[in-house]
Amino acid sequence: MPQPPESTVPTTATERAAPTARVPAPGTAPRSAEPPLRQSTEIQGDVLAGFRKDHVHLLLLAFGTPEAARGWLDGLRHRVATTREVADFNRQFSRARRARSGVDPQRQRATWRSVGLTHAGLETLIGGVPYADVPRGTTREAFLQGPARRAALLGDTGESAPEHWLFGADDQSPVHAVLTLAADDPEDLGRALAEERREAEEAGLSLVFEQPAGTLAGSLRGREHFGFKDGVSQPGVRDFDEPDPDDPDQQLGRPGTRIVAAGEFLVGHPKDHRLPDWLPEWMRDGSFQVVRRLAQDVPGWWAQVADAVGELRERDAIPSEAGSEWLAARLMGRWRSGAPLTKYPDADPHPDPETDADNDVTYGDDLLGRAVPLCSHLRKTNPRDGLLARVTDPEPVALKGALDGRRLMRRGVPFGARFDPTGGAENGPDAPRGLVFVAYQGDLVAQFEFVQRSWVEAENFPERDQAVGRDAVIGSGGSAAFPVRGSEEQVSLTLRSFVRTEGTLYAFTPSLTALRLLAAGEITAGEPPEDRELAAPVVLRRGEVISSGRARLRFEDDADLRVRDEHEEVLWEAGEAGGEAGRAEFLEDGRLVLVGADGGALWSTPTEGNPGAVLVVAADGEARIRSADGEVLWRTGTGG
Repeated sequence: MPQPPESTVPTTATERAAPTARVPAPGTAPRSAEPPLRQSTEIQGDVLAGFRKDHVHLLLLAFGTPEAARGWLDGLRHRVATTREVADFNRQFSRARRARSGVDPQRQRATWRSVGLTHAGLETLIGGVPYADVPRGTTREAFLQGPARRAALLGDTGESAPEHWLFGADDQSPVHAVLTLAADDPEDLGRALAEERREAEEAGLSLVFEQPAGTLAGSLRGREHFGFKDGVSQPGVRDFDEPDPDDPDQQLGRPGTRIVAAGEFLVGHPKDHRLPDWLPEWMRDGSFQVVRRLAQDVPGWWAQVADAVGELRERDAIPSEAGSEWLAARLMGRWRSGAPLTKYPDADPHPDPETDADNDVTYGDDLLGRAVPLCSHLRKTNPRDGLLARVTDPEPVALKGALDGRRLMRRGVPFGARFDPTGGAENGPDAPRGLVFVAYQGDLVAQFEFVQRSWVEAENFPERDQAVGRDAVIGSGGSAAFPVRGSEEQVSLTLRSFVRTEGTLYAFTPSLTALRLLAAGEITAGEPPEDRELAAPVVLRRGEVISSGRARLRFEDDADLRVRDEHEEVLWEAGEAGGEAGRAEFLEDGRLVLVGADGGALWSTPTEGNPGAVLVVAADGEARIRSADGEVLWRTGTGG
């Protein structure tokens, strides 16, 4: 049967033309009816829409003089893809692919660019620090320090420690910009790369490191090097993806895909449950980017799986017919095709690599991890509705208001040739291969670092009498608890790590307006202290802080509430250190309280009966509660 003709789409990020009016195709909604963020010409295109290209290349660049760097950025910003451009292209590409029965439309192609700037890069462009207030334990601190200084909490130790990295270590050349190019066609990518190399060289930039990457071919298409389909469980985004009318928390047409608040991925937008970020206004519509090069030892990992199968059989812990595919699926959390174990416990139902993966997964009926082990990669990185944090908890942790705020927008892509022992040195066991892990988020600490520190690398997450173990795929190894068939018992399984960190960067992907302001030198370094006023209800969880620049109100790890100054010296405290408080709350009745496990107040300000009151963390160095008519009801008395 002949295929429908292909349409040609302009590659607007390569040759930017003025937007042209489009007549909606039959059966499609006009642009005015689309979710508003889908129309954004401010947000860079890879953050929400995703480039989705087969050929990718990252250039890690160092600036020369600030003036030359700003000139380079002024030229580049016109070539950076926007969300509107990328979302439009992706929609038309998908429509053409469906019309061609799943065959990619060869004439419909584009080349996209995005740029992220490290803290050092922003300092160079601005001529000073991008922000002055750096409270302990915040994204501001993480971005300033960079991942090399935080390697231990990320699990980057041993062979994954910064002294072995290819980029990003403190003793290596600093990276100022991460320029990502992505294309459907390798020749288009080559031409774009030549242009960007020329532009960078003329502006005095130097190349610190470059990373080619791309979709694997054949049976590994859409998969990472261990052979598992990747990118299955991406979140939906409120005001970008269309919600299901019958369940607004789910994305329309994608069962199992939750709609998450845009502020989890974009600065300056509402978050799921956390406090505002209070970053400078010019950072609005930007996103924090994590770039990691993760090397994968494919034959080593599969050899370990085969050895573990033999060990578990000897201990009568698994069915006699279970093999390496069976166990590997349980360590990963899915079959190679992406099919969920909860629906298909016995075998992979989709050997075809082109089969669409199933994201409609629930762990609500497997809270103890009998079907999908709690140490599996998927349950460690996205617990969904099956997170019983402690075995004695009455119900799982809520998705909305808790777990949704930990999601990442992942844009990872494999690098290196597939492993094939018959294919020569390029395909051999010692050839470089792995995953370029790229993720966007609104908060480095609460999202990427939290997942790495508190889930992936936590030996007893979730908390059980027998330690669950670290992530069975990307964790740093150790003992893991594996469920014994037909019983409530667990056996200990020793796992080594076959994923190694070879470099990490934190960058910030500014909006298109911010790129223009940075290029023009119009962003002022630092920021003055500023009052932070919040209406009830407000929740402060462990480590969370409200900072004015002179006063930092924080619920601390020892369960006390304190005000510290800009040097982290204590100015005031509630005096409840070592208590049982699980959080601090500013209530609608006007009280600031420390809340115990039973929901009762363990400590409170004497301000009850004042609806409409506001909590103020002031630029003069104190915290206070002010009534609706402006009267100060309570204060810490620390203003100077």
